[in-house]
Amino acid sequence: MAWILLVLSGIMEAVWATALGKSDGFTKLTPTLVFIGGLTLSMAGLAYAMRTLPVGTSYAVWVGIGAVLTVAYAMVFDGESASPLKILMLLGIVGCVIGLKVLH
Repeated sequence: MAWILLVLSGIMEAVWATALGKSDGFTKLTPTLVFIGGLTLSMAGLAYAMRTLPVGTSYAVWVGIGAVLTVAYAMVFDGESASPLKILMLLGIVGCVIGLKVLH
């Protein structure tokens, strides 16, 4: 259960990070509310996962998932540049996250 919540909280990290960028310095209400909700859910899931999983592993997985999904979203929907090398680097992060799970 801890791993499932950790993955879901990593997804929510991407949600709040993206919403933070779209909030325009907290001047837009909807993205600001999405940021607050996403941050709350993300932190709650991370905190729960850390009750049974090591802190370092939990944090690395949480950040890795959030970072990859945030960049992928920006590439698909916000016009961030995508190159084969950039995609390869993101896949490397995914591989490392999977490796942390396998080694656990």
